[in-house]
Amino acid sequence: YTTFRPGQERVIEQVLKGRNVLAVMPTGAGKSMCYQIPALVNPGVTLVISPLISLMKDQIDSLKQNGINAAALNSATPQEEVNPILRQAYEGKIKLLYITPERLAMDYFRYQLNFLDISLVAVDEAHCISQWGHDFRPAYRQIMEGVKSIKSQPNILALTATATPSVQKDKLEKLFDLLNTIKGPGLIYFSSKKKANEITEKIKAKTSLKVAAYHADLDMNDRFIIQHQFLDNKLDLICATSAFGMGINKENIRYVIHYHLPGELESYIQEIGRAGRDGKQSIAILLYQKGDEGIQQQLSLNNIPDNQMIDYYINNKQQFAETDNESIQLLNKISNLYSSKEELQSFFLQRKRQKFNSLQQMLQYVDTNECRRQYILDYFEDNKKIDHHELCCQKLNDDLPLKELGLIFDENEQKSLKIEEFYKIIDEIFRT
Repeated sequence: YTTFRPGQERVIEQVLKGRNVLAVMPTGAGKSMCYQIPALVNPGVTLVISPLISLMKDQIDSLKQNGINAAALNSATPQEEVNPILRQAYEGKIKLLYITPERLAMDYFRYQLNFLDISLVAVDEAHCISQWGHDFRPAYRQIMEGVKSIKSQPNILALTATATPSVQKDKLEKLFDLLNTIKGPGLIYFSSKKKANEITEKIKAKTSLKVAAYHADLDMNDRFIIQHQFLDNKLDLICATSAFGMGINKENIRYVIHYHLPGELESYIQEIGRAGRDGKQSIAILLYQKGDEGIQQQLSLNNIPDNQMIDYYINNKQQFAETDNESIQLLNKISNLYSSKEELQSFFLQRKRQKFNSLQQMLQYVDTNECRRQYILDYFEDNKKIDHHELCCQKLNDDLPLKELGLIFDENEQKSLKIEEFYKIIDEIFRT
């Protein structure tokens, strides 16, 4: 490169002066260059904390093509490769070492880092600290603790893009367009309890819909009340995680919206199957933007313990009776079912492959240009062939056929329904 992009030079100068830096730059502005150049200039190792294994691989491949040696330590790294990678970093043969926040949260890994001269810690996609740290990736909240434990006391560069809020705004606007258009009871599914709560409050503030959030953090009494309010038509809408739905049969659900990409086609089919059980026309809508699969990669893959964590767990099992770490919680439940460490490792490796394959199948469903109903039938090995028509699925068509489906909100109909409901309530009160 002969020149810097806007912002790059300023960030790099501050990093090389030994200052802690937060860099907020547009998507595509070259954020990775802001720690890759200091990594080559500084002595020692630059530790890069990154949320996604796929992002690590792309960056490492690019660096190696330019003759720069880099490596990653994540759940996809075979156990036998971990110590050789750390040894190369100790010998100065690796300048950039990519890790997940979960790896940094491990005590034994922090101990190993003390043998390295780490000059800089770069936290890529730093918005994940606030976006995911409260919910399904608590290790993001432990990053500072992990950095402080490093003996060489490195500086920190946190990087994030400005695109995320606008992307979230576009998705939210689409959701509200739908809620103001489609009539009848509905469900919105989320992969995050925090997001289900957040969107519930926004719907309450911006619409007249009666809505509640439903997820695993609610106590059983609250869950029971919300279920029955929905069944009795006292709620218009539920913002739910996958915790909602099992054993609940409400026949007149008109729409199911997925705000987040599901992790597997099986659960998606089960969830959209809750619409239209009365035989009347209903619709399933999946809000997807490129990159949404990142959330499911975290949920599906990163909470599955790797070989190194399993080895450490078995040798220190007594320390983990009570823990907030989801991987350790999983080990506490599963470990007694297997007689050897190798069997346990084999189980989790197979589980990881299954999760990865399921997510890829879900993405193929999203990306297909063929009939999606036929895709589902083929996936479940149903030999039935169907005739695709305009109300079948959204095949190469961005316009949802809500009017043709008879699902458009009708103000006059809604008003008359509300009056009828009012008289019904009055009648019940006086009859009582």
